[in-house]
Amino acid sequence: MAELVIYDTTLRDGTQAENFNLSTDDKIRITLKLDALGIDYIEGGWPGANPVTTEYFNEIKNYSLRHTRLTAFGSTRNFNNPPEKDPNLQALVEAGTAGITIFGKTWDVHVRDALRIKPEDNLLIIDDSLRFLRSRTQHLFYDAEHFFDGFKGDKEYALATIDRAVGAGADCIVLCDTNGGTLPTELFEIIRTVKEYFLAKDMHPSLGIHAHNDAESAVANSLLAVSLGITQIQGTMNGVGERCGNANLTSIIPALALKMGHSFSAAEHLRELTETSRFVSELANMTPNMFQPYVGAAAFAHKGGIHVSAVQRNPMTYEHIDPELVGNSRRILISDQAGKSNILHKSAKFGIELNSDDPRVASILKELKDLEKQGYQYEGAEASFELLMRKALGTTRRYFDLHGFRVISQKRDVDVPPQDEATVRLEVGGEMVHTAALGAGPVNALDNALRKALTRFYPSLAEMHLKDYKVRVLASDHGTGARVRVLIQTSDNDGEWGTVGVSHDIIEASWQALVDSLTYKLMKDERKLS
Repeated sequence: MAELVIYDTTLRDGTQAENFNLSTDDKIRITLKLDALGIDYIEGGWPGANPVTTEYFNEIKNYSLRHTRLTAFGSTRNFNNPPEKDPNLQALVEAGTAGITIFGKTWDVHVRDALRIKPEDNLLIIDDSLRFLRSRTQHLFYDAEHFFDGFKGDKEYALATIDRAVGAGADCIVLCDTNGGTLPTELFEIIRTVKEYFLAKDMHPSLGIHAHNDAESAVANSLLAVSLGITQIQGTMNGVGERCGNANLTSIIPALALKMGHSFSAAEHLRELTETSRFVSELANMTPNMFQPYVGAAAFAHKGGIHVSAVQRNPMTYEHIDPELVGNSRRILISDQAGKSNILHKSAKFGIELNSDDPRVASILKELKDLEKQGYQYEGAEASFELLMRKALGTTRRYFDLHGFRVISQKRDVDVPPQDEATVRLEVGGEMVHTAALGAGPVNALDNALRKALTRFYPSLAEMHLKDYKVRVLASDHGTGARVRVLIQTSDNDGEWGTVGVSHDIIEASWQALVDSLTYKLMKDERKLS
């Protein structure tokens, strides 16, 4: 079984995705992260295409990569320029990378309508561009752009283009599904024909696959291509890319290693996969896709009570792999579908001793389902659920009591933002506290007033930071009278936690979530000291 080569194009093809932007520093940090993962080749970009890419190729020379080899990307020469005077080819050489990848036209439609040259002239520029680069780089790859569409349009011409690339010295011919519309059934027959074509000529070139995801088949096409003898797999981290994206390496890598039994460098570092996936999303300022296979936060999350019970006995019942193999973890969710198994799993996680015969388990489960009927959701608010459990068990401490709050939003001029002020009255340890604070909006004002009142008694509250605040309207057919759910994500020096509140009044729902967040922080600190 031939060893596979994983080729990452996140820094080039991935950056063509909408809202996916990377600075030079980001690209360098991602390069180092992919190197640690064991990616064989990283496509750094198109030299000279933009200042960031130019700066990247200059800066990356200051770093030593342990395994990865960099490639520069570009096109075959302009028909009007000889290779030695073509700016694109010169820029590829000057990038100084270990490898160079160039693409050329395979589809006769592109030759005729985009390049506007004769078919034989296109064969010429493929041939002499590769011959020019062959002696000037260690690794030379040829991307046969639109190969599958070209094959379906004019099979003989598509095969002729890659035949010329093989003859000109390319180390690997990469078959590109550039429009992303090829289905696995089509791909199977086309690759088989390609292999038969070269076999008849007693030629055995290395072949690669570069799939896009416009028909939701990029991962399937890539895996199928490997089963047919393809050895270089191109893709991006998290499947980012233009339109619907590229083949997703975070799905392809574990599938090849764990399910198809292939060996390659990244297969030895699978436990780094989830962290790498989230690292790339973080640097690109994108929210990670929680439903992504293998590396998503929900990839090994269990919600139904029957599922949870079965997974606790044998994870194989509802998990196709051990999540730890790819650096992910199992999660047991709390929801209206929860059964006793979910409650017991969470109680163990929270350090609460309960068993299935304890009548309090049924009581907690009933209260949970009643609250979720009202619109509460605990899947993103485990801190609120732990407080709910401890309250039901009578083990929570009241750190303060509310005697009332008021929020005023006053607008005086159309061009001036409203001024928001909140006042709270609390009792802490028998002492009444009455404070007021301003804020950027009513919820922020309430948060400020609450902390102002409590920090004197509990100084550690100053360590808290609001990370996220979400409002969702429930049953929107009630219009402005609908219930809303507020989810708050808070962090301190030791971690982060989520809390929830539900009400017809957005201020009241926010208050509930804020109080739970503060209470959880104080409970956590108290537990740490005991």
